[in-house]
Amino acid sequence: MNSTEPEPARGLTALSADEVNATLLSLTGWDNTAGKLHRKFKFADFSRAFGFMSAVAIQAESMRHHPEWFNVYNSVEVWLVTHDVAGISKRDFELARRMNDLYGNP
Repeated sequence: MNSTEPEPARGLTALSADEVNATLLSLTGWDNTAGKLHRKFKFADFSRAFGFMSAVAIQAESMRHHPEWFNVYNSVEVWLVTHDVAGISKRDFELARRMNDLYGNP
Protein backbone atom coordinates (compact mmCIF):
# COMPACT_ATOMS: atom_id res chain seq x y z
CA MET A 1 0.00 0.00 0.00
CA ASN A 2 1.23 3.44 -0.93
CA SER A 3 1.83 5.61 2.16
CA THR A 4 -0.52 8.27 0.79
CA GLU A 5 -3.46 5.87 0.54
CA PRO A 6 -5.88 5.65 3.47
CA GLU A 7 -5.46 2.67 5.73
CA PRO A 8 -8.38 0.23 5.49
CA ALA A 9 -10.82 0.24 8.39
CA ARG A 10 -9.40 -2.93 9.94
CA GLY A 11 -11.60 -4.32 12.67
CA LEU A 12 -14.27 -1.67 12.15
CA THR A 13 -17.86 -2.47 11.30
CA ALA A 14 -20.82 -0.32 10.45
CA LEU A 15 -22.91 0.44 13.51
CA SER A 16 -26.58 -0.46 13.52
CA ALA A 17 -29.16 2.31 13.32
CA ASP A 18 -29.94 1.76 17.01
CA GLU A 19 -26.25 2.04 17.95
CA VAL A 20 -25.88 5.24 15.90
CA ASN A 21 -28.98 6.80 17.44
CA ALA A 22 -27.94 5.85 20.99
CA THR A 23 -24.42 7.24 20.52
CA LEU A 24 -25.74 10.45 18.97
CA LEU A 25 -27.48 11.23 22.28
CA SER A 26 -24.07 11.92 23.82
CA LEU A 27 -22.71 13.97 20.90
CA THR A 28 -23.60 17.67 20.87
CA GLY A 29 -24.74 19.17 17.57
CA TRP A 30 -24.57 16.10 15.35
CA ASP A 31 -27.32 14.20 13.55
CA ASN A 32 -27.65 11.31 11.13
CA THR A 33 -28.29 12.69 7.65
CA ALA A 34 -28.54 10.24 4.76
CA GLY A 35 -26.51 7.61 6.64
CA LYS A 36 -23.69 9.99 7.62
CA LEU A 37 -22.90 11.92 10.78
CA HIS A 38 -23.58 15.57 10.02
CA ARG A 39 -22.94 18.91 11.70
CA LYS A 40 -22.66 22.55 10.67
CA PHE A 41 -20.14 24.65 12.61
CA LYS A 42 -20.39 28.47 12.66
CA PHE A 43 -17.51 30.87 13.36
CA ALA A 44 -16.98 34.60 13.74
CA ASP A 45 -15.25 34.86 10.37
CA PHE A 46 -13.46 33.00 7.58
CA SER A 47 -10.09 32.93 9.35
CA ARG A 48 -11.54 31.11 12.35
CA ALA A 49 -13.44 28.66 10.13
CA PHE A 50 -10.29 27.92 8.13
CA GLY A 51 -8.22 27.62 11.32
CA PHE A 52 -10.71 25.03 12.61
CA MET A 53 -10.43 23.11 9.34
CA SER A 54 -6.64 23.13 9.61
CA ALA A 55 -6.74 21.82 13.18
CA VAL A 56 -9.24 19.11 12.19
CA ALA A 57 -7.07 18.15 9.22
CA ILE A 58 -4.18 17.37 11.59
CA GLN A 59 -6.44 15.25 13.80
CA ALA A 60 -8.04 13.48 10.83
CA GLU A 61 -4.66 12.70 9.29
CA SER A 62 -3.43 11.22 12.57
CA MET A 63 -6.49 8.96 12.52
CA ARG A 64 -6.20 8.27 8.80
CA HIS A 65 -9.87 9.18 8.57
CA HIS A 66 -10.90 12.19 6.55
CA PRO A 67 -14.14 14.16 6.57
CA GLU A 68 -16.35 15.20 3.72
CA TRP A 69 -16.76 18.92 4.28
CA PHE A 70 -17.80 22.20 2.73
CA ASN A 71 -16.72 25.70 3.74
CA VAL A 72 -18.32 29.03 2.91
CA TYR A 73 -17.08 32.13 4.70
CA ASN A 74 -17.76 31.51 8.42
CA SER A 75 -19.32 28.04 8.27
CA VAL A 76 -17.98 24.52 7.92
CA GLU A 77 -20.44 21.74 7.15
CA VAL A 78 -19.23 18.19 7.82
CA TRP A 79 -20.36 14.66 6.92
CA LEU A 80 -18.62 11.63 8.41
CA VAL A 81 -18.92 8.06 7.15
CA THR A 82 -16.54 5.12 6.96
CA HIS A 83 -16.58 4.18 3.29
CA ASP A 84 -14.70 0.91 3.92
CA VAL A 85 -17.63 -0.42 5.97
CA ALA A 86 -20.35 1.38 3.99
CA GLY A 87 -21.75 3.10 7.06
CA ILE A 88 -21.12 4.98 10.28
CA SER A 89 -18.47 3.42 12.51
CA LYS A 90 -16.88 4.13 15.89
CA ARG A 91 -14.14 5.98 13.98
CA ASP A 92 -16.68 8.53 12.74
CA PHE A 93 -17.86 9.18 16.29
CA GLU A 94 -14.27 9.57 17.49
CA LEU A 95 -13.52 12.18 14.82
CA ALA A 96 -16.82 13.95 15.59
CA ARG A 97 -15.83 14.12 19.29
CA ARG A 98 -12.42 15.52 18.39
CA MET A 99 -14.07 18.12 16.17
CA ASN A 100 -16.40 19.12 19.00
CA ASP A 101 -13.41 19.44 21.33
CA LEU A 102 -11.64 21.70 18.85
CA TYR A 103 -14.81 23.75 18.44
CA GLY A 104 -15.36 23.96 22.18
CA ASN A 105 -18.28 21.53 22.65
CA PRO A 106 -18.22 18.51 24.97
